[in-house]
Amino acid sequence: MYIELNGLTTEGRNENSRNIDTMSTLEMLETINNEDKLVALAVERELASIAKAVEAIAEALDHGGRLIYIGAGTSGRLGILDASECPPTYGTDPSMVQGIIAGGTEAILKAVEGAEDREAEGELDLKKISFSAKDVLVGIAASGRTPYVIGALKYANSIGAKTISVSCNAGSEMAGLAKISIAPVVGPEVVTGSTRMKAGTAQKMVLNMLSTGAMIKLGKVYDNLMVDVEATNLKLVERCKRIVMEATGASREAAEEYLEKTNYDVKLTIFVIQSKLWDIDKAREILHKHKGFIRRALQEAATR
Repeated sequence: MYIELNGLTTEGRNENSRNIDTMSTLEMLETINNEDKLVALAVERELASIAKAVEAIAEALDHGGRLIYIGAGTSGRLGILDASECPPTYGTDPSMVQGIIAGGTEAILKAVEGAEDREAEGELDLKKISFSAKDVLVGIAASGRTPYVIGALKYANSIGAKTISVSCNAGSEMAGLAKISIAPVVGPEVVTGSTRMKAGTAQKMVLNMLSTGAMIKLGKVYDNLMVDVEATNLKLVERCKRIVMEATGASREAAEEYLEKTNYDVKLTIFVIQSKLWDIDKAREILHKHKGFIRRALQEAATR
């Protein structure tokens, strides 16, 4: 089976890195660094599409849907990485944001040959998690032509789900299938075709924006503080204290006192201190009424 790669920007030869194998170590790294500088600019050109995607994701999550990343190889691993960081950072249920990789769990650590070429398996893997029209699918592939991801996008479209593509080639097949296309074109890699480099960095930046933007819109950030962080280790226990102190101006002792009373619910602790509503159960009720948005809850508390 012949696959045409000549038209893909990500497979082109980079003139700036010709003879990189003859450069000094410093020259080699300067070449890589200069190419990396182009990544943020490529992502910047896609901000309008990223904003649409964030709004679609936030709306779906707010109505009980899930954010599902799907990809093969590096792209799949990046989706899994982003998904795995959401529970400790934002206190989400592990099912809310999930990453799926072609070839399954084994492919996270070791390449599973041929897995990305099986289009039907993209659909099958979505069916395994009972993917529905309430969910959002983000298909990730530097080339924009990975059959496995294309199969998943086709299935998601067929059941009426929101679909987003993240690729690094303009006008790709995935971009044509997805309802929202995000395509930061970073140009040829320093090492030809090694899309774990600039393309991978661009994809990571985009995924950071998608999940972070959605979580902010869901009220999981107050000012610029991660107020739904979970105190699952000593570092995070300390972070909880610092967040409460930063948000409220409370002393360390007061922060510790009220965190103990709320069972280390940072968001509730901030609301209690800010509102001076010392009835924990009543404060929790008001915060829940406003879906965890501290600012909205404070507005109501101010009228009492």
